[in-house]
Amino acid sequence: MRLKLDKNHLMEGIQIVQNIVSSKATLPILSNMLLETKGNKGRMNTTDLDIGISCEIPVETIEEGAITIPAKRFSDIVRELPSGEIIISTKKNNQVDIEGNKCRFKLNGLPKEEFPKFPEFKDKEVIKIAQGIFKEMILMTSFAVSHEESRYVLNGLLMEISGDTIRMVATDGRRLAKIEKKLEMPVKKEISVIIPIKAIQELHRNLMEEGSVSFIAGTNQVLFDVNGILIATRIIEGEFPNYNQVIPKPVSPKVGVNREVFLSAVRRANLLTTPDFQAIKFEVFVDKLVISKTTPDIGESREEIPIEYGGKEMIVGFNPQFLIDMLKNVSEESIEIELMGADKAGVIRLGDYLYLVLPMRI
Repeated sequence: MRLKLDKNHLMEGIQIVQNIVSSKATLPILSNMLLETKGNKGRMNTTDLDIGISCEIPVETIEEGAITIPAKRFSDIVRELPSGEIIISTKKNNQVDIEGNKCRFKLNGLPKEEFPKFPEFKDKEVIKIAQGIFKEMILMTSFAVSHEESRYVLNGLLMEISGDTIRMVATDGRRLAKIEKKLEMPVKKEISVIIPIKAIQELHRNLMEEGSVSFIAGTNQVLFDVNGILIATRIIEGEFPNYNQVIPKPVSPKVGVNREVFLSAVRRANLLTTPDFQAIKFEVFVDKLVISKTTPDIGESREEIPIEYGGKEMIVGFNPQFLIDMLKNVSEESIEIELMGADKAGVIRLGDYLYLVLPMRI
């Protein structure tokens, strides 16, 4: 294999695929990235056996071929090379030559045959989703995914597609985020998959505001195509909880509040929380909400903010970080919170979006 390419194009490709490469890979080949060339296109692949990422870069092929190169070392070398043209070639014993302007590196690679094959998805329905919409759906739900390994089925986002509706749901058992959007074209077959959070993060990193993302569901894997960047991931096997059972019916009266004022007050109260004393207190009065926090050996805070509310007075505790995670991603100027008492979940509904937070003892 021998090819010429621009350093910037190579660096762009490396940055797309290198994130999933682990420095503690169980197999040496998983620390490598696959580089192969055909015609005027080079393709770069990485995988950790759960997720695979592949992208194309423009190259001038002198001799077609393929090799795998230690990803971290290769990335470091290319970053430090002078700007301009780079020539990459392979020698006997899987040695890789990297030539820049008056400098040259040799790296020991591994043959292509040892690298796991990128999954194929033939004869499957291709579903197209607007990238801007898909990005918003991930942003509004992914923070609620559980990171506890014991709750493996909650370590991903549930994605459901039925008719012309796409839905994403995430929960860690203490909060739940759900969003629904419409597809441009209805699907023939219903789909329900749990996508690991690592794959979701890679997706979000590559999504843009314009264009569409293509989605294909296989038996135990799914494929996303984002502007030619292919992201294939295993799905999480198991039964996602019946989220509809925990979502209460809308109640009145609701607590109307300016989102920015509310977010700022919650952030200030959060300054006095500790892992052992997380909950902050909400005292709801007619037209007034008192947010306070008392932490032993640290201190206390109290703040009043105006609200629109005409119901009964109540006191309830919440984890402030759970509220901050959602409020900072919302664009609405004002929101309405449904509160039903100290032992009932708080719910925020914003059109096609729902966020539910369980209360905490105070």
